[in-house]
Amino acid sequence: MYAEADLIPLSALQHYLYCPRQCALIHVERLWAENLFTAEGRILHERSSKPGQDLRGNVRTITAMPIRSLALGVAGVADVVELRRAGEAWKPYPVEYKRGAPKAHRADEVQLCAQALCLEEMFETEIIEGALFYGKTRRRKPVAFDAELRRLTQVVAAETRALIAAGRTPAPIYEAARCRGCSLAELCWPKRLSRRASVAAWLARCIDEPS
Repeated sequence: MYAEADLIPLSALQHYLYCPRQCALIHVERLWAENLFTAEGRILHERSSKPGQDLRGNVRTITAMPIRSLALGVAGVADVVELRRAGEAWKPYPVEYKRGAPKAHRADEVQLCAQALCLEEMFETEIIEGALFYGKTRRRKPVAFDAELRRLTQVVAAETRALIAAGRTPAPIYEAARCRGCSLAELCWPKRLSRRASVAAWLARCIDEPS
């Protein structure tokens, strides 16, 4: 169990899975920049970023709900938590808003699962499912919190914590598709800085080769 003062931002888990260097630039070096993609995400979140509650039938919808898990060691704010009546109790159902469309990697699912683990701890209940709402499709994608996703979320949380605690920013690894979509590309310089490794390797080969 972690102390409240030692909790890391829940959003850092998604940043880490997208790119460990991006995670360090944001959460270690405290750098940030916005591009079209982050602006679209910010606009999409405007409605859910305002704290509020709404009761319709057997569903109470809470927006911008502070959450935390001392077991996982994370804290953050859930976009939307639907409390669904189950007998005399209310069962939490987390919903995370994302721009674009569903992705091939599992960063969004890990972030949502981390929210579920926080809510399980806070409400002392089991949560089997949540949803990701994507701005491009305008549809919810149900996410099952199975054993595999829970294990992945715990591993990512531990690795993210270790990265932030180390206080060191990993060297860049240039990947065109990923780096083009990153708002920190101008601060990261992935293409330019990643060339240094190849130059160092070339020099090493020259030294090792017989004259």
